Amino acid sequence: MSQADGSPKRRSRRIILICLSILTALGLIGVLAAIGGFYALGAYYKPDLPTVSGLEDLELQVPLRIYTADGVLMREYGAERRAPLDYDQLPQSLIEAVLAAEDDRFFEHPGVDWQGLLRAVWVLATTGEKAQGGSTITMQLARNCFLTSERTYERKLREIYLALEIEKQLSKEEILERYLNKIFLGNRAYGVGAAAEVYYGKPAAELTLAQSAMIAGLPKAPSSYNPIANPERALIRRNYVLRRMRELGYINSSQFDAAISAPVTAELARGLGEIDADYVAEMLRADMVERYGDQAYTGGFHVRSTLDSRLQRAADRALKTALLAYDQRHGYRGPEARTGFDEQTDWSDPDVALAWREQLRDLPTIRGLPKAVVLGWDGDALNVRTLELGDQQITAEGLEWAELTAGNRPQIGDVIRMESVTTDEGHKIWRLAQIPQVQGAFVALDPVTGEVKAMVGGFDYFLGKFNRAVQAQRQPGSAFKPLLYSAALANGMTPATVINDAPVVFDDPVLNDTGPTENYTGRFYGPTRMREALVNSRNLVSIRLLRQVGIDAARDHISAFGLPKERLPRDLSLALGSAVLSPLEL
Repeated sequence: MSQADGSPKRRSRRIILICLSILTALGLIGVLAAIGGFYALGAYYKPDLPTVSGLEDLELQVPLRIYTADGVLMREYGAERRAPLDYDQLPQSLIEAVLAAEDDRFFEHPGVDWQGLLRAVWVLATTGEKAQGGSTITMQLARNCFLTSERTYERKLREIYLALEIEKQLSKEEILERYLNKIFLGNRAYGVGAAAEVYYGKPAAELTLAQSAMIAGLPKAPSSYNPIANPERALIRRNYVLRRMRELGYINSSQFDAAISAPVTAELARGLGEIDADYVAEMLRADMVERYGDQAYTGGFHVRSTLDSRLQRAADRALKTALLAYDQRHGYRGPEARTGFDEQTDWSDPDVALAWREQLRDLPTIRGLPKAVVLGWDGDALNVRTLELGDQQITAEGLEWAELTAGNRPQIGDVIRMESVTTDEGHKIWRLAQIPQVQGAFVALDPVTGEVKAMVGGFDYFLGKFNRAVQAQRQPGSAFKPLLYSAALANGMTPATVINDAPVVFDDPVLNDTGPTENYTGRFYGPTRMREALVNSRNLVSIRLLRQVGIDAARDHISAFGLPKERLPRDLSLALGSAVLSPLEL
């Protein structure tokens, strides 16, 4: 009985083994056929594939960059914002964030992650949907450099073959460097270096872990996950990247907790410059476009201006300080905007945080005057919250100038401006501020060469691009008198020439219409040497001086300095600076 029972079992095992052998053979044949077909397709496509040798010296569209005379970046212009980085300049946290988001097996696969592709094929076969792309970083680089974004199987095959070729010619570090410099990340930013400057106004090396994760989440869909346009979706994507980094062991739990609780701090950078010189930069940009056309934006031109960065910073600071002081002397006008939040607001609510941040981002960004939302009063001090600086407090000392009343006192939810000032005791405090309504300009030239060393065309270029230093025409008043006295010296007078400073009636209707012909002090000083009259800006002496020189002779002499003769009045008012000139012309 045992033998009889055993025979069928042995036969069954033999049948199973034979079937398995056949299946194995068929599977092996299928694999060999697939490999053969893959290489056959490769041989078919290879003649038409672009050469990847160009990646060794990948030429990027580098924007126009304008610098001061001492090498400080003023502004950059271009359809594509780029700040190319070498591999060793890339922060490790940013590299790991990109790998976690895009291709965690990048340093292991040969350019194509077959496991990922098989998963994508399986999902397609079982669901009928292209839910997973299976593209590696190398495949994305191939697509970005050589192919289109059309979603076809043929393009995918070309992408695979190109990726394998790229891996033969470049090291992993070289591939990753080119990818991170080439990838589009929204807001005209190409590459992680440009993205760090565009979204956070800082070099990539200074990014926090949360900011690195935010940028690493952008390649998948730069428009959908843009932290400026869609902060809520960007936050979800950033947190996904952080979770992947923790799962892969790139960060520990404490780093993850700190980064995932960090707020969205992205804010569109203004001019990507290291110095406030946008009015001058715009003049030079226009000149470059006139010379080179659209190539000015892509040819990688570096323009060296005559500006001195130290003097430019001093000029900008001086003008802004003066305009702020003048505006503050006229009183505080009240909050800049109102968010609608009140005493019942839960400021810890994520939806509230997103809402007030979005409202603050809609307001202009002005260097030196950060935006803040009012959280409430703490006695005589004002508690506020900012986008970049977190929670701050404006003490009573910083509110003193405003003389707050019921009509202009900031309330919870109001948006205000602050400025950092140094007290007489040397302490740094925050002071309540406001955007001034008055405007001004500043120009400084080298008296020997005529080079522009500093120029400021207004309080802030991004509030208005009208350059008052070159476009505004104003009456210079007494600042014009040195030109008149120069004409007197050229016509035979000397600094010691005596001219009477006394009341006189002029038969000149235009002069009479310009205002009282008297000195600033209202007094008359009698016979006065010409040098003393110039130092003390004596109006009556200047008028008599113009009469002695002659109006036509004075206009001829003054126009030789380059001032438009047609804008020099042909009457005695010329002595009082009634000509209409721009600050740069003067």
